[in-house]
Amino acid sequence: MDERKASSHYVVSLFVGLIALLTAIVLFVPRYEKAVLRAHAAPPVRQIMPSVAVWLSTTDHRSKLAPQPDIPVSPRGSATADIVIDPTTRYQSITGFGAAMTDSSAWLLHTKMSAPERQALLRELYGPPPNLNFNMMRLTIGSSDFSLNVYTLDDIPFGQIDPQLKHFNIAANLQDVVPMMREVLAINPGMLTIASPWGAPAWMRTTQNLLGGELLEQYEGVYADYLVKYLDAYRSHGIPIFALTLQNEPAYAPISYPGMTMGAETRARVVSKYLGPKLADRKPRTAILEWDHNWTPVEEPLAVLADPDAARYIDGVAWHCYGGSQHEQGRVHRAHPDKDAYITECTGGDWPLSVNGELLWFSRNLLVTGIRQWARGVVYWNLALDENHGPHFGGCSRCRGVVTIDSETGEVTRNDEYYALAHFSRFVEPGAFRVNSNDTDVDDRGIANVAFQNESDGSLVLVVVNLNKDERRLSVTDGRNRFEYAMPAESVATFVWDPDLPAGWIRRAQRWLSGARPQARVD
Repeated sequence: MDERKASSHYVVSLFVGLIALLTAIVLFVPRYEKAVLRAHAAPPVRQIMPSVAVWLSTTDHRSKLAPQPDIPVSPRGSATADIVIDPTTRYQSITGFGAAMTDSSAWLLHTKMSAPERQALLRELYGPPPNLNFNMMRLTIGSSDFSLNVYTLDDIPFGQIDPQLKHFNIAANLQDVVPMMREVLAINPGMLTIASPWGAPAWMRTTQNLLGGELLEQYEGVYADYLVKYLDAYRSHGIPIFALTLQNEPAYAPISYPGMTMGAETRARVVSKYLGPKLADRKPRTAILEWDHNWTPVEEPLAVLADPDAARYIDGVAWHCYGGSQHEQGRVHRAHPDKDAYITECTGGDWPLSVNGELLWFSRNLLVTGIRQWARGVVYWNLALDENHGPHFGGCSRCRGVVTIDSETGEVTRNDEYYALAHFSRFVEPGAFRVNSNDTDVDDRGIANVAFQNESDGSLVLVVVNLNKDERRLSVTDGRNRFEYAMPAESVATFVWDPDLPAGWIRRAQRWLSGARPQARVD
């Protein structure tokens, strides 16, 4: 055995042993002293209780992820509480949070910011807490509506075909997207990237055009090869792809930007006959996510998952927020509990319904409810757009990024979506579990919540949204502890506390000694 390694293990064991001994002293010596000194009428020993750290955001922007005074905790007692957390009942593990590095986002970061400004912003977004700790990303395979021009990765003159994909290349991504991804990965090497095409090359389509059409059946195998080539090309640049979807929004054929329809029967056939077998033995394996469209019509992903030949290769379902109900995620989960759920696209924007901002909508509807309905990860649409909601090629003319980058000065504005995501990503570690808490959003009280437990130190994280226009006082219990907090009107709060202080100290010591950073669970 390596003597240095053995010595290191000895030091770690000794330190953990000392922590355990000190914990035992803290817990048991007062009890012994109380028994011995009872005859002397010694005052009762006060129980060591945790305190709750709080961060708050309000729709009036007076608080933006602002730390608040710690909340004292008392023993639970027998009184009822508004929010009851049961950490022993666990649901899905959390993979993470993030946003899409669209062509537009990458171009803005690369060309409109100085290198120091860009590095500072990327570290703020992707660095470990107290940064936002984003660890998920979405990339477009070819152009989308948020690109500077229209292209795929195998464009050839009209009337020609390329079934051997001899002209495949990612040249269009080498100037902005690939360099920005490499900078992000240097900050967070554990980044989990989901890649989605906005359609096949024109020569594979019924319309011979990048706007609309369907995939010709004779090119289904070639299309699978096209996606595999994308994986290989990005991997050659040091960018691993965690998951693929077959087609962005396959039930919609846009007329002003790239897109392509792909029915459930076609998707099932491409996965079962071509893409699934091609990816099955690759290491590291890239997951396949079905659908990549709205919560409705839910019959579409259910139809593909009902095909056993396709379902055996499918790891989960990707969802967008632009139609239907988040509860359709739960419907699919109940039918196929072995398949994961990810929210892969949702955008805010400067439209009439968001005149008062979108902090509450994204916190409650997308994040709290989406996660309560089994989402393991939530990925916003554009990471960054400019003050004119672009650059974009057709499509959404008033969409907003997580941040806005001024195209003249490079100044960064952090939008409501930034704070909504931060209330989760900064505090819920990759690998945390959603734990049981009563659903307060079903009784018209205007309060929504979701709870988690981090694996690294056992800490509990509770995110609460107050939709009401007045303050609401809430009580919370976790099985042994109780605290109360007055939620300001129209606000979001994240609460973090350790329900078991001695055990938490030991876990923190082990984590500190190992120098470990939490890694995403993808199992």
